[in-house]
Amino acid sequence: RYRQAYVDYKTVLQIDWNIPAAHDGVNRMTKALSDVDGPSWREKLPPIPTVPMSVKESLAQAASSASSPQQNSVIDNKKNAPGPEAAKKAKALKEEGNAFVKKGEHKKAVEKYTQSLGLNPTEVTTYTNRALCYLSLKMYKEAISDCDEALQLDSANVKAFYRRGQANKELKVSLFLNHCLSLRGHELRIKNSLDLDI
Repeated sequence: RYRQAYVDYKTVLQIDWNIPAAHDGVNRMTKALSDVDGPSWREKLPPIPTVPMSVKESLAQAASSASSPQQNSVIDNKKNAPGPEAAKKAKALKEEGNAFVKKGEHKKAVEKYTQSLGLNPTEVTTYTNRALCYLSLKMYKEAISDCDEALQLDSANVKAFYRRGQANKELKVSLFLNHCLSLRGHELRIKNSLDLDI
């Protein structure tokens, strides 16, 4: 997962070089990968996608105009856009979720975002907001899934790349710690069965 996190951070930097957290992520992943894989760690990376200049330019124009009410929301033709009533209700539920996030009530926010996505599955920011909640709740696989959904709708969404990178990193750390704990459990069982001091 460190490899995928590295790729995600590098992709974010192609889109916007001015994101300090992405630079920090690249640095942390570089250290972790060189510790794990040694000097040839770059050879084991999956390919880093190239972000086309047209995408970078359109994002720069969108950022400069900032007049679009649906930031980072590119509707995919595979998903149907909701009717006006459903879109209005979905927006209200999303705003309720945002209010819960501000209060630190991430479980309640997840419920609201899930309801909102049930009405409007084309809203990218709802997926990235719910991914943020999943990260706070240490539900890393769910966060990755939401980021993947967001990237299917908007392939250049910086928040989705960044949060997926965070989730991949945390998932790797969590799996490593669980492995260490299981080894420690085996060590204690061996000690008990052999009656040795470890």
